[in-house]
Amino acid sequence: MQTNSRTKRWLVSAAVLSASAMAVSGCAGAGGGGGGGEEGTTTLTLATVNNPQMKDMEELKGEFEAEHPDIKVNFIQMEENDLRDAVTKDVATQGGQYDIVTVGSYEVPIWGQNDWLVDLSDLAADTEGYDVDDLLAPVREALTVDDQLFAVPFYAESSFLMYNKQILSDAGITLSDDPTWQEVAEAAKAVHSDDVAGICLRGKPGWGELFAPLTTVVQTFGGNWFDEDWNAQVNSPEFTEAVQFYTDLVKDAGQADPVSTGFTECLNLFGQGKAAMWYDATSAAGSVESPELSTVAGNVGYTHAPVVETEESGWLWAWNLAIPKTSKKQEAAWEFVSWATSKDYINLVGEELGWSRVPPGSRESTYEIPEYQDEAGAFAGLTKEIMTSVNPTQPGVDPQPWVGIQYVTIPEFQDLGNQVSQEIAEVFAGRATVEEALAAGQKLGEEAGAAQK
Repeated sequence: MQTNSRTKRWLVSAAVLSASAMAVSGCAGAGGGGGGGEEGTTTLTLATVNNPQMKDMEELKGEFEAEHPDIKVNFIQMEENDLRDAVTKDVATQGGQYDIVTVGSYEVPIWGQNDWLVDLSDLAADTEGYDVDDLLAPVREALTVDDQLFAVPFYAESSFLMYNKQILSDAGITLSDDPTWQEVAEAAKAVHSDDVAGICLRGKPGWGELFAPLTTVVQTFGGNWFDEDWNAQVNSPEFTEAVQFYTDLVKDAGQADPVSTGFTECLNLFGQGKAAMWYDATSAAGSVESPELSTVAGNVGYTHAPVVETEESGWLWAWNLAIPKTSKKQEAAWEFVSWATSKDYINLVGEELGWSRVPPGSRESTYEIPEYQDEAGAFAGLTKEIMTSVNPTQPGVDPQPWVGIQYVTIPEFQDLGNQVSQEIAEVFAGRATVEEALAAGQKLGEEAGAAQK
């Protein structure tokens, strides 16, 4: 993928507009990369998503600071959409607010080519015991451009279906190991009630919220964002059928207020026994199986992502730690990044917080730890199996001109996905039809596709 000056200008403009919108709504990140803290102490500012694994990292940072008394780490936790807005604005405009950023697999190759991130290749290779080759290959490859490693994975994931075994058993329902979406829909409708949603599916607008699961549904129905020649396919029959299926399923058997429901909200509903099924990230299983965080721990079944036309339909994603080029504390930043993504950190989480809460999908060696195999056995093997079975080069029925499953690796996709998700929010609210929403999306897709030709 080539990133030309036009694309860089587009990214900066989009970032500034996004930041302006955040300022109006009061959703900007606080803090700064330049604070020195106590005399002789380096204070790092880390911007991260407020997912459970990152909260665990903040809880355990005292271990790092005890080992490195001259370094303090200030965490800024944000909701996923807000994090993307704040960090994209900062790195695109070279604001220098953050020393470490949590960034997704979608952004890393684009930002790396834009020279916004520090190349970590030599740092990782020269750090004793770090073992770059132990990083799960498909995850590492997604973070590498022209043999330069621009981020390292904190945790990685695919997606699968989680279900409350007691609720389905009481209803006499048994799911297959490779269920179809039609099978899942029937089961969801059968167990749906006023007290328990049949299934929780993300409806919160955002390309990384709603369209993470929804794009995989589109692909297994035979649709996609673009064809091989970058012609937009947003209003194609297959795309339309998939979105109609998804929105109908949420209306018929899903949670209330879908537009306010993203990953975190579904995690809370399912973990409290208020949803019978949940299709989402494999990384959620660690929280679901933690008795401290979930009332359904030990009562959850896991199966492959539902399919229609494809053999697999899971996604591939990693939340990674990267160092912006603008940081003046890159050496100290790498000290923390290498600690938080190391084998030792994985063992620390297991010993201090429980083995089910270990960051999954980042290292091969994680799946060889006996304690992890014992405590996370319900989902660990399946997670690795799915992650190594999905095909980022062609996740759907037809070939595609980019590498990626639940996202399109072009700078324009962030805006495209966000806007189309807002159109679909109107469908959830009953103010638009699927056809109307995707007709508007098609026009946006045509503009984004034209930029690639």
